[in-house]
Amino acid sequence: MMTSPTRFFVHLLNGARKSRIIVGLAIIILGLVEFAEAATDFCQKTAQDALQGCQDAAESGRSVAQGKCDNVSDPIARADCRKQAAADFQDALQTCQDGYASRQAACQKFGPARYDPVIDPANFVRHVTNPFFPLPPGQTFVYEGHTKDGFVHNDFIVTRKTKVILGVTCTEVHDVVYLDGELAEDTLDWYAQDNQGNVWYFGESTAEFEDGRPVTVEGSFTAGVNGDKPGIIMEAHSVPGDFYRQEFALATAEDNALVVSLDTTVKVPAGLFHHCLKTQETTPLEPDALENKFYASGVGNVLTVDRRTGDRIKLVKIHPN
Repeated sequence: MMTSPTRFFVHLLNGARKSRIIVGLAIIILGLVEFAEAATDFCQKTAQDALQGCQDAAESGRSVAQGKCDNVSDPIARADCRKQAAADFQDALQTCQDGYASRQAACQKFGPARYDPVIDPANFVRHVTNPFFPLPPGQTFVYEGHTKDGFVHNDFIVTRKTKVILGVTCTEVHDVVYLDGELAEDTLDWYAQDNQGNVWYFGESTAEFEDGRPVTVEGSFTAGVNGDKPGIIMEAHSVPGDFYRQEFALATAEDNALVVSLDTTVKVPAGLFHHCLKTQETTPLEPDALENKFYASGVGNVLTVDRRTGDRIKLVKIHPN
């Protein structure tokens, strides 16, 4: 029969063993969690989640369209309405699949890691001076070009206004597009440069117009709001083959850029520019869209070419500050 002191020490020993077992199990579980985390391809998972969201939206759109058709009295018109709703639904599903394929292709270059850039306000400078994307306050870049939709005039105005986003003071740019003399798009963009010279894009407030009236604000986002994150609009030291996110607002704004070359010659009304940086821009939101942009050192963007249509928007002049 054990005495009281003996029972006490046995109980203490058993408790210590249990504690070690619990700690050991916790370590094993944490290890398994970390292993699973490391094995997860978050880029591909994001693409799958976006696909599901897109398909859900397409289904929702079809239901709404069918509801509208239900209230069409004429049987022939009602049948046409339902036929159109079905066709639109199939088109929407195809767009979802095309966007998914585009995201998957991008993931092959981005890798499996989460996109979660660390933004430290102390790592940013006040002015944007990157030679390929300078933004002198008060300066206006004027672009023009004949397109399949009409004559485009674009004023890219570097304002003296700023906006603080994620603690970073951003330069505000007023980007206004006219089509055949009528307002087509009105946007405020926010940029900031880090200590290394990378120019970050922190968001935009945009609206498209038809007949003088706003018809959509799609594409608007602000980094730090609703999970949206900034991207890099211009690297400090670009290298051909670099592929990077210019913005990340899932299903809203997802432009990506590929550095194609650093030695292109471009002639536009504003002048002849040598050793231009050439990029190729894509987005899963418009899988068939493909643009080349050309940037001259000390100037910035001098030419944009739509690869689908051949439309060219050229730098015409720069109004000094």
